[in-house]
Amino acid sequence: MSVSTRTGPSSASDTATSGRRGRAVFRETGVLCFYVLFVTATSSTGAFLVPHDCFSDLGRPRESLRPVKVLSKDELSLYDGEEGSKGLYLAIVGQVFDVQNGYKHYGPGGAYHFMAGKDASLSFITGDFTESGLTDDVSSLSHLQVVALYDWLAFYQKVYQSVGVVTGQFYSETGKPTEALLQVETSLAEGQKMKAQSESDMIRFPACNSEWSSAQGGRFWCSTQSGGVLRDWAGVPRKLFSAGSPSARCICVEDQSAAEKNPNLQKYDGCHPQADSCYVGKH
Repeated sequence: MSVSTRTGPSSASDTATSGRRGRAVFRETGVLCFYVLFVTATSSTGAFLVPHDCFSDLGRPRESLRPVKVLSKDELSLYDGEEGSKGLYLAIVGQVFDVQNGYKHYGPGGAYHFMAGKDASLSFITGDFTESGLTDDVSSLSHLQVVALYDWLAFYQKVYQSVGVVTGQFYSETGKPTEALLQVETSLAEGQKMKAQSESDMIRFPACNSEWSSAQGGRFWCSTQSGGVLRDWAGVPRKLFSAGSPSARCICVEDQSAAEKNPNLQKYDGCHPQADSCYVGKH
């Protein structure tokens, strides 16, 4: 049996766990798992590495926590995997991990070698792998981007052996959390609230099915499975306008009377209020 080490977070559900333990989780973990790695580029956040889900019991912490080891940035740089180096480490949100088991990814010649021997937290989200982008300053990230960053932290906590912390943006020379780390954790909490609200809204207002053809234009319709939400009602299509979004999206509404009172919901022009299917454009 071969052992393969994944290179990215398995699920956003790990975020809350890493947030609660963010400052003091140093543990040894192992995983037997085959991985598939995808690279998704978005205009707003750059590159994300999004692998398939694996076993649900990955990376269970051991009963005892190891003493915290504090490394300076110069000391961490000695663990870049190059010839004569002391090993192969990387850091994220100030926490240092031994990634020797992922040598083919993080070692010399590996696709992510530029992350070795440093804390390049920002680049995990922005996809900026230039010298200026490989930084531990994450003050520019939004609340939801911080949630994504902690998904990465949760992954490393699960899959790789923890070494300690690195001084800099997140920890002092004595290993104490910095004000910057406390601010990041505050942002994480806000991001988790926003994400929970978004997930709640997706269940309350599932997305419409949609199709487009040159002959008929666009069509939106609702079903008992539209939006990937299995339910016992289909609903009717409505345009939902959200703060900060330049355009509306089609959602399915169950309670039409309540929808009439919601200023963020609008009917589609030329579509009967009770119709479960609406055409836009040519038809």
